[in-house]
Amino acid sequence: MFLTSSAWFLLLLLLVPMIIWQLFRKRRTAAIMFSSTQNAAELPPSWRQRLRWLPPALGVLAIALMVISLARPQEGRKQTISDAEGIAIELVVDRSGSMQAMDFELEGEAVDRLTAIKDVAGKFINGGENLDGRYSDLIGLLTFAGFADSLTPPTLDHTYLTAQLENAEIASDRNEDGTAIGDAIGLAIEKLSNLDIQPTHSEANQSAQRQVKSKVVILLTDGENNAGELDPLPAAELAKAMGIKIYTIGVGTKGQAPVPVYDPFTNRRMLRMMQVNIDEDTLKKIAEETGGQYFRATDTQSLAKVYREIDQLEKSYVEARHFVDYRELAIEPVHFGWATIPPLVVLALVCLAAQVLLRNTVLRQVAA
Repeated sequence: MFLTSSAWFLLLLLLVPMIIWQLFRKRRTAAIMFSSTQNAAELPPSWRQRLRWLPPALGVLAIALMVISLARPQEGRKQTISDAEGIAIELVVDRSGSMQAMDFELEGEAVDRLTAIKDVAGKFINGGENLDGRYSDLIGLLTFAGFADSLTPPTLDHTYLTAQLENAEIASDRNEDGTAIGDAIGLAIEKLSNLDIQPTHSEANQSAQRQVKSKVVILLTDGENNAGELDPLPAAELAKAMGIKIYTIGVGTKGQAPVPVYDPFTNRRMLRMMQVNIDEDTLKKIAEETGGQYFRATDTQSLAKVYREIDQLEKSYVEARHFVDYRELAIEPVHFGWATIPPLVVLALVCLAAQVLLRNTVLRQVAA
């Protein structure tokens, strides 16, 4: 870019083509008092004759560089300093066998509960469908069935986080099936409590002073606590003591839901209505104990609405300050990797010096 008040000097570059035409146009050849010049024309040109264009070319280049220098070309380097108060969020997702109930829809097709959660939670993290995304928040992922398993610690690498969420699968082995809500809450509390609050630097050469404004657990389940060692209510009391808020979401229909089963004779997949139940009373008590809220999501639309409400309740604060440092390319060198280009004014002086040197030494011309 060029300084606005000096950019009009670039109009002088329109004179450069006229100078080139004047220097290199064919002039009328003077008569020579020889009987014939045919033999001289057949002689090969010397290297001095081949390079006689160089001095005027260097002069034109010097003029062009000086004109550009007058226009004051600049290089701006932008730096952003952000003060962020982020929220540490632990997503706790049920992957027990009951999550395969097909009572949710995506794009008009019936899907299981876990697939719907993946879609909506991914938009909650990265943005989409009236959700801004949680770009300044540390987000962790924990799944549970008969036992709790932390897939991702609280991180700003949301791409990796959503990839881990997509890889989560419903428990298919009876030995790992179950609903250990209390253990899942306990592990989420441990992950949030272990956060070290310290300055971090982003990968885009931006410096950020990050503070965890609050710690939140978002628990999604469709069943009752029937596994694990820790009871959900004592786990909620522990979360309250640690200053951690828990939002609970009861997922799916209550009573009966279509569940895919395989016919043992034909091995064909079919849907069968099966009894399902959600312990809403316990989920409400968990939320109330910690200062959170309980939500009910019976379909994809209500699940997305729940995430939008949580998104409004838990807001991050980010204040950014932008600085631009300009370098004058006419008088400062330019660095391209390992190479350094001198300032434009220096290049113009070098061209002029080379022109004078060549015209007075190896490429000098003798006046007629």
